[in-house]
Amino acid sequence: MLTRSRRWAGAVPDPLLGLLGAAAFAALLEVLPRTGAVSPDELPPFSAIVRALAAEAGSSGFWGALLDTLRGWGYGLAIAVAAGLSLGLLIGSVPVLREATASTIEFLRPIPSVALVPLAVLLYGTRLGSTLLLVVYAASWPVLVQAIHGVQDVDPVARETAAAYRFTRWGRLRYLVWPTALPYLLTGVRLAASVALVLAVAGELIIGSPGLGSAIGLAQASNAVAEMYALIFVTGALGVCVNLLTRALERRVLAWHASMRTEVPA
Repeated sequence: MLTRSRRWAGAVPDPLLGLLGAAAFAALLEVLPRTGAVSPDELPPFSAIVRALAAEAGSSGFWGALLDTLRGWGYGLAIAVAAGLSLGLLIGSVPVLREATASTIEFLRPIPSVALVPLAVLLYGTRLGSTLLLVVYAASWPVLVQAIHGVQDVDPVARETAAAYRFTRWGRLRYLVWPTALPYLLTGVRLAASVALVLAVAGELIIGSPGLGSAIGLAQASNAVAEMYALIFVTGALGVCVNLLTRALERRVLAWHASMRTEVPA
C-alpha cells in the first residue's frame, strides 16, 4: 500500500500536488464555518474571504499599503545585504577580527527585533524608518553569518597556491574567496529575504507604520474579520513569491555549482 502511494505521488507533478493541497485547504476553510465547527465570526468561509479580497483589490488604499510593505521590505533587505556582505567578508578574512567579534555576534544575534520597537518608535515615530530599523537588524544576521562561514570554507591549499602565485588582494577575493563564499551568501540572502518580509509586516502591525501590517491591525480593530483574513492571505502570498524569486535567483547564479547540477542519463 505504501509503495503504491509513493508511485502515485511520483506520477503527479509537484506543482499539481501543491495546487491540490491548496484546494483542499480552501475547501476545509469553506466547510468548517458552515458546519458550525468554527464560529463564522471568528473564521468566515473561504468564499467570504475571497469576496473581501476582491473588494480590497478594488481600493487604492490596498495597493498603497502593499507598496508601502514592499518598499520597507526592499529597502531594508538591500541595506541588510550590503551591510552583512561587507562586514562578513571583512570579519571572515581577518582571523584576529573574527575572534574579537565572535562573542559580540553571538550575543547580539539572538536578540528579537521586536525588542527594538521602543527604540525605533523613539527615533523615527511611526514613519518608514521604524520598520527599516527592525528589518535591517533582523535580516543582516543571516547574510553576515553566512558570509563569515563562506570565507572560512576556502580551501587552505588554494590559499597557499594563491600566495605562491602572488595573487593580489583583489585577485584572491575574485578568484578564490568569492566563488567559495557565493553559495553561502545566496543562502543568507534567501533567509534574509523571508525574515525581512516577516519583520516588515510585524513592524507595521506593532508600530502602526503604513503597510499591510497596519491595515491588518485596522481591520481587526474594526471587526472586519473577512478583510483581516484576506490581508493575511496576501502577506502569505507575498512570502511564497519572495521564496520562489530567491530560489530562482539562487539556481540561476549557481548554475555552475555542483549542488545545482543534475545528472544527465546516458
